[in-house]
Amino acid sequence: MEALEDTLRRLREAFREGRTRPAEFRAAQLRGLGRFLQDHKQRLQEALAQDLHKSAFESLVSEVAISQGEVDLALRSLRTWMKDEPVARNLVRGQEGWGGCLRPLGGLHGPSPRLPLQATQMDSAFIRKEPFGLVLIVAPWNYPVNLTLVPLVGALAAGNCVVLKPSEISRSTEKILAEELPRYLDQSCFAVVLGGPSEMGQLLEHRFDYIFFTGSPHVGKIVMAAAAKHLTPITLELGGKNPCYVDDNCDPQTVANRVAWFRYFNTGQTCVAPDYVLCSPEMQERLLPALQSAITRFYGDDPKSSPNLGRIISHKHFQRLQGLLRCGRVAIGGQSDESERYIAPTVLVDVQAAEPVMQEEIFGPILPLLTVRSLDEAIDFINQREKPLALYAFSNSSQVVRQVLARTSSGGFCGNDGFMHMTLASLPFGGVGNSGMGRYHGKFSFDTFSHQRACLLRSPGMEKINHIRYPPYTPGKLRLLLLAMDERCCSCTLL
Repeated sequence: MEALEDTLRRLREAFREGRTRPAEFRAAQLRGLGRFLQDHKQRLQEALAQDLHKSAFESLVSEVAISQGEVDLALRSLRTWMKDEPVARNLVRGQEGWGGCLRPLGGLHGPSPRLPLQATQMDSAFIRKEPFGLVLIVAPWNYPVNLTLVPLVGALAAGNCVVLKPSEISRSTEKILAEELPRYLDQSCFAVVLGGPSEMGQLLEHRFDYIFFTGSPHVGKIVMAAAAKHLTPITLELGGKNPCYVDDNCDPQTVANRVAWFRYFNTGQTCVAPDYVLCSPEMQERLLPALQSAITRFYGDDPKSSPNLGRIISHKHFQRLQGLLRCGRVAIGGQSDESERYIAPTVLVDVQAAEPVMQEEIFGPILPLLTVRSLDEAIDFINQREKPLALYAFSNSSQVVRQVLARTSSGGFCGNDGFMHMTLASLPFGGVGNSGMGRYHGKFSFDTFSHQRACLLRSPGMEKINHIRYPPYTPGKLRLLLLAMDERCCSCTLL
């Protein structure tokens, strides 16, 4: 605890001295992060293989490349993002001195007064993007590079000092992040803190200026309660049960290819993976052989020997998933091997909504199929549950896809594909309701870690213009002020 307090004190002092504010410093930190990714790309792949049995393809595509892309985007855009953002002013622009302009007063009787207006060329209204200060980033184990470094890009670009808490569950990746990453960043402004739930609890006892947490809703509530003690703003990137509606007007093999790839990518340990499918009984009959075909083509007749299928992160998670395999009826897969933490790509049918597999986020290679009689029933089923992090709809009819979009709510939405929406840095990524709050990726990450400071700079002269706002108040002054505040007037500043 004493070492932690010394670390936090050191980082706070660096921020107070303004060390992280210059654009040159921020860019240097981002370049350092980029060098870390390049220098340790092979080691990171090996660590991900040890932690999750991830293939080189999945590691590069979903972890290293996305992180590097965020670094590159931030470096290209940093000075633009940092610029003060001018805003419109809400009152009437007048001529020099007392010329003014004439405007009718809607709803007020009497002659329209001529306003004594100040020329406002010297006034300036803008939003300044300021760093919060000392921020805490708590990362999960399922994408331990991506979900650790992408928020870090935003925090560094915004000019904050950072305490990074990687997951202790993905141990091999945690080791590289702890031992190597600090060498590429200014250690007076950055620190990695290790440990499990106990150390995490101690960390949350301290005051931070912002907390960014990715994990489960259960732990998210604990983090939010700790943040509330210090009135610390927070982003929560949580999970949930992501619905996938499949319309009858679909090619079942196309749907199966896309759903299977996204469901079993990273062995299903993805917060935006489709968690269950809603379709008609007829579509289920067509979808099952298509899913079997896709799984066989992707992972072979024996998925256990496939180099492209990962493993469950821990024995604890394996045991939980084995319990979920007892729900409904196994139509595809279902095999498991505890010694390797292996669970085959599995499809369940005849699943009841009250069963455990439909009551918790699966986070494994298990896909339940539930039948509905209509689009309306599917939408009702979705809306009766917590708002998910992602929602998917497959149909050859754009009207069906747009109906699902219009009549539901979710953190993100993708029509006729899996979680490709989260690969676009131009789209915000985040949850709603039980699936989280806040957003990041691209400029949204910079904005998340920046305080939007409202600024107005005015001329110190021409005090005479302000007489209408000072007591004693009169009906005439009121009319002038209401006119000046009318949004229908031209843009400028009176007050």
